[in-house]
Amino acid sequence: MTLPVVLVGGLHADARRSAVRELLAAVPGSVALHHDLTTATEGTVGRLMSDASGELSRGEAPLVNDCACCALRADLLPELWRLASDGSTRLAVVELWDSVEPRAMAEVVAAHGGEALDLTNVITAVDPALVLPYLANGDDLAQAGLAAAPTDRRTVGDTWARQLEYAPVLALVTGPGAGTRGDGAADEENRALLAQLHPTARTVATGSGELARVAFAGFDTAAAAAAQHPACARLPQDADEAGVATLVWHRHRPFHPERLYEALEDLASSAVRSRGRFWLADRPDTLLAWDAAGGALCVENSGPWLASLPDAAWELVPPARRAAAALGWHPEHGDCCQYLVFTSPGLDRESLVRLLDSCLLTDAEFAAGREAWKHLPTAFGALLDPVS
Repeated sequence: MTLPVVLVGGLHADARRSAVRELLAAVPGSVALHHDLTTATEGTVGRLMSDASGELSRGEAPLVNDCACCALRADLLPELWRLASDGSTRLAVVELWDSVEPRAMAEVVAAHGGEALDLTNVITAVDPALVLPYLANGDDLAQAGLAAAPTDRRTVGDTWARQLEYAPVLALVTGPGAGTRGDGAADEENRALLAQLHPTARTVATGSGELARVAFAGFDTAAAAAAQHPACARLPQDADEAGVATLVWHRHRPFHPERLYEALEDLASSAVRSRGRFWLADRPDTLLAWDAAGGALCVENSGPWLASLPDAAWELVPPARRAAAALGWHPEHGDCCQYLVFTSPGLDRESLVRLLDSCLLTDAEFAAGREAWKHLPTAFGALLDPVS
């Protein structure tokens, strides 16, 4: 028998628990499985199994490789397989711990569940009034007591952004127990921010009766991964509503590495969320990923631009990547471009565009060509080149 599995995650713990309770009440024969990572410092991870009537069992799993998330993965699948083999469970609701990101767990279940498990959806529970405070929070997870391992260097803001943007379903929890401010303008701003951060998400209000239906809708991990890749991400479009704006900045000229590096702090703090891909003149063949939240910026090497690959290598590239490149293909530069998206309340579009444009190569620098570009100052070496 194949057991349907739905993941429910998010840093908004009260909202997450509310969504899980609703699923248990709405789907007869459903069971929730939750791993509590707060005891990881003591060498164990707690496990709680419950249904609509309350707690069914408690247990512990040993820490694996000094990593609480590793212990979660090692313990989760056997528990789900046991539920599947029993045959009496209609839906397994995996309630992820606060800072656990759904992508990693979704890919584990999909890759190793076999015929016993069917990942039917991923849901992030959201208190609309807490979206902005969490997104703007640049504290390390360790400072908030939410780190999943001693080496966990994520921040509250970037973790929340990935939780929010990965899930195709957002369960909006409002009313008693939620952090709503009772301010109509603030509520409009919260919902505009959500809509601009994740415009393709299906938003479901808890208590509406829809949550149980979407739990069985189906989920494609490959498509979800492609939607997160900087080369083919489904990024928001330009928008301006209820005081929240999204700027899409797209150019076909590389950045001067030194000027961009000097502007990083201002750019990262210009919006509560920014992401996309960018092109550095001294690394003309490398697609670079931009990911910022709460003032903390991460830039990473995401491999080559397709334009830099030989034709024979294109067959090895996923179709979604080739299709995305084809949509914006430039006759001279191919898919090499700047494509950055900034979303924030009170976004200063004009100043942001001026700053970004000032970091591009000048006409004379651009005309010098690729060989000359490679000799520009390598300002991003500390961020992009691994230390041997």
